[in-house]
Amino acid sequence: QVQLQESGGGLVQAGGSLKLSCAASGRTFSPYGMGVMGWFRQAAGKEREFVAAINWSGDSTSYAPFVEGRFTISRDNAKITVYLQMNSLQPEDTAVYYCVNGARSVKSRQYADWGQGTQVTVSS
Repeated sequence: QVQLQESGGGLVQAGGSLKLSCAASGRTFSPYGMGVMGWFRQAAGKEREFVAAINWSGDSTSYAPFVEGRFTISRDNAKITVYLQMNSLQPEDTAVYYCVNGARSVKSRQYADWGQGTQVTVSS
């Protein structure tokens, strides 16, 4: 099993930026322990939704329509870390953001490992 620890959340004004990080540990010693990594989010009173995903080599990504052009996902396999650069943040981006690992493709929404989440709050 892979453990995921998010960081970088916080409070930001509308139009601002934040960069989330997610460090993986545990069974990361082979490519089979690490797969597609990504981010989901869940706002209060709403269902959890997919945000972005990136494959092992970093040459394939997927984004939810509502973040395309504003958010960028990247990964550093040497550090076993995935990042989410969030620009032009809006109040509707306020949510708990979860790091995920283990999907087979960037189009999949089935992930084996989930982090505890980090709160992102965007004030108007």
